Amino acid sequence: MVYLALFLAVMSLAIWMYALFDVISADAGSTRLLSKPVWVVIVLFLPKFGGLLWFTLGRPPRESLVTTRPPATTSPFPEYDRPNRARGATPEEDEEFLRRCRERAEAQRRRARELQAREEQERRERQEREQDEDGLDTE
Repeated sequence: MVYLALFLAVMSLAIWMYALFDVISADAGSTRLLSKPVWVVIVLFLPKFGGLLWFTLGRPPRESLVTTRPPATTSPFPEYDRPNRARGATPEEDEEFLRRCRERAEAQRRRARELQAREEQERRERQEREQDEDGLDTE
């Protein structure tokens, strides 16, 4: 009887872990019924029933698993392979995006220079005040 309980506990843990890894590795757009983060929470907090719910209600259909495999050649930039990511439809949109990035970077650099100059000015003023106070103390 103890062996049966131990066996069932190990099987329950194995199913829970397999379901958890399966949810995490599933494509976010292909899960059924609920979003992927919700399925992760369900499987985590309902270890015995969450895995069974995932396999019966949330797991993507088999044909989806076969058709959504990544291509044999991997991209050097996998973040661009996400489905539904925003892309520039024309070269002009790409140029506009790059121009805005350059403007934003230049504005950040300008603010950093201004802040550094302001801090330097405050430091100089503080040193001058300290020197003036020292000069008054010696007289």
